[in-house]
Amino acid sequence: MPRISTIGYSVKQGVKNIKRNRMFSLASIGTMTACLFLFGIFYFIVANFQFIVKNAESSVGVTVFFEEGISESQIAEIGSSIKMRAEVSEYKYMSAEETWENYKEKLSEEAIATFGDDNPLENSAHYIVYLNDVSMQDALVRYLEELDGVRQVNDSEEIAGIFSGINRVVGYVSIAIIAILIGVAMFLISTTVTTGISVRKQEISIMKLIGATDFFIRAPFIVEGVLIGTIGSLIPLTFLYGMYHKVVQYISDEFSNPYQTLQFLEVGTVFHTLVPVSLALGIGIGFLGSYLTLGKQLRKIN
Repeated sequence: MPRISTIGYSVKQGVKNIKRNRMFSLASIGTMTACLFLFGIFYFIVANFQFIVKNAESSVGVTVFFEEGISESQIAEIGSSIKMRAEVSEYKYMSAEETWENYKEKLSEEAIATFGDDNPLENSAHYIVYLNDVSMQDALVRYLEELDGVRQVNDSEEIAGIFSGINRVVGYVSIAIIAILIGVAMFLISTTVTTGISVRKQEISIMKLIGATDFFIRAPFIVEGVLIGTIGSLIPLTFLYGMYHKVVQYISDEFSNPYQTLQFLEVGTVFHTLVPVSLALGIGIGFLGSYLTLGKQLRKIN
């Protein structure tokens, strides 16, 4: 285990390396800041888009109609079967009377009067089933169609397909953008560490001659990369926090509506994930960028 004095030396030398290669260090920090700032904005868009899509998905339901003459106990049994399914987030029963009352809202008084006291939808009692994820709809529909007492199951296949397609595209684009940002940041950190090794080439050669351990030589450069990654993570997080709060507040004020159709994730919810992810990316990129570069560059020094 490294001694405290060795750790202190490594941190001190890492800070010195950043100061010594000020221009490259600033360029690396700037690039890291820009990459993680763009990552943060992209995360805002993706997270809120998926949140809005998820809310929209919750309004997509499967309707289960019963066979004629079915008993109340059979209807309750079907409801119990629905409740047990992992795909189901919520379900509710609509009697024939409730269905007719809702349908009346779409008809004129003259049309309603023609039916008198009769209920033209007397066989329309049904369950409306809402899903956790619309991609599960097909499996649920197949299960429901096989239940005894079920006459018909109406699904929203087209809408489900649209939502599933959107989620896939967003996932692929997310992976591509993150990969590009990580690649750019690692390249800059690698360049910075390479420059630092070149400046200290003679010093490193002497250290090797007097028997310095591999860890003792490598540690300051790894600390340098980690510090650059940490600083490059904290700067964009500060700006992103203030920006997200103001943008969401502005959109909510300008486009507010009584039905709350446009809702965004709370600041705390977003940054509960974004802060650790950004720090992990920054520190991880700084560590990997410096570690991988060290192995290649130090082998060139006798």
